[in-house]
Amino acid sequence: MVAHTVIRQEVAATVEDTFDLIHDYPRRLEWDTMLRRAFTVGDVPPGPGVEAVCSARWRFGGLTFRTRYVTFRRPDLAAVSLVDQPPLFAGWAASIRHRTLSSTRSEVVYTLTFSCRPASAARVVEPVALAAFSRETQRRLRALAEFLEAPGKASGSPHV
Repeated sequence: MVAHTVIRQEVAATVEDTFDLIHDYPRRLEWDTMLRRAFTVGDVPPGPGVEAVCSARWRFGGLTFRTRYVTFRRPDLAAVSLVDQPPLFAGWAASIRHRTLSSTRSEVVYTLTFSCRPASAARVVEPVALAAFSRETQRRLRALAEFLEAPGKASGSPHV
């Protein structure tokens, strides 16, 4: 069994500014509601083959995911896949697409696919995990949109 969802969020920023903020790991915790820690391995800029480590807040189980960028095409697409296997997950991959809506607005499209383990529990665990990930991803992207709309918050030199 495989779980899959697509979450969309309109933001008041260009695709370039939104892409840069999402992948600016030193600034990630300023807006991301789910994470307590986020960095790229070796503190290198994100790009194809670069690994990132993100740890959820304790209320989300505190799980740490180590992912690798399989695609990094500024400003429209980035995709990652799971490098390690945290408890419950046999596989996990996500992509973030950016689409221009106007000169000052864009859309973020987050696609998530994962499978749980053990296979015997996946039928029960995956729908629960999918609902939790969907709800929190919607919350995260709303927080991103609010951050981008706040005066002066989204500005600054990107670290990517």
